[in-house]
Amino acid sequence: MALATVAGFCCGCVTRNGVTKTTVTSPSAKPVARDATREELILRYNAVARGVQTLNATVELKPIAGSKYSGVIQEYHEVKAFLLAARPADVRVIGQVPVIGKTAFDMASDGETFRVSIPSKNKFLVGAVSGERASDKPIENLRPEHLLEAFLWPEIQKEEEVLFEEYNSDTGRYYVLTVLRGGYRTEILRKIWFDRADLQVSRLENFAPKGVLLADMHFSDWQPEDAPAAVTGTAPTTGAPAVVSFARNIEIDRPHDDYRLDLQASKITLNEPIPADRFQLTQPQGAELVHVGDDRHDQKATQNSPNGQAQKP
Repeated sequence: MALATVAGFCCGCVTRNGVTKTTVTSPSAKPVARDATREELILRYNAVARGVQTLNATVELKPIAGSKYSGVIQEYHEVKAFLLAARPADVRVIGQVPVIGKTAFDMASDGETFRVSIPSKNKFLVGAVSGERASDKPIENLRPEHLLEAFLWPEIQKEEEVLFEEYNSDTGRYYVLTVLRGGYRTEILRKIWFDRADLQVSRLENFAPKGVLLADMHFSDWQPEDAPAAVTGTAPTTGAPAVVSFARNIEIDRPHDDYRLDLQASKITLNEPIPADRFQLTQPQGAELVHVGDDRHDQKATQNSPNGQAQKP
């Protein structure tokens, strides 16, 4: 009787047409860990980085924690966004409220200047990417380039020093490449995590000088693009055309900007030409002009500039 009881817990029996099938369940086993060298991982990472020159994606944005993005997104719980990106640093993100299609925000950056339009607040924010600083006003912390770095990765250059290590935890086994920043003092520039179950990039960490963690991004659900465009590059070992895929789920954590975002991509198209004017964002008529990071950022400037762009501070 005891043996029969144990068997009942361990086995599932299904009887159909007089045939009994028994399924034996075993404790969950971790995926087999694949092996790779430092050089192979650098090639894999660079193949993805080099293989994405432009990106056209449809994503859902959801604030995970008490996010500064929630100053806009929290009003609607989630936002459907249309994201365009092109190397070296052009990005445009248009967020819309689901169902009604109302624009929640419109953001653009060329790597030097960012512009953000918030129709519900009747504000148009302008600032320098390099001179950004945290604001106590949540809507002034929206930054399109923060999303850009999740999709367009920088290549690992030959002259950069890269450390290689294994990391094991209860959740999985990983390889980690640590890219160092040279100069007067050697510091961590970037950490790239590879899940040894499939050798896909599962995590990217970007660091500022003095070890400040700028961004911690997690990647999962890797799938091929929806509409393959012209193939760029070849597979490192076989010489065959590279098959470019990308993560459909991305979690972005920026601790010093005080926000976390979950991105769910429903459509991704890579390397299609994107006209330059798609990245242009002008100040809407009557919107309040806010110079972020400038002493005038609390002053109202509802008038438009002659060219429809915000004047430099």
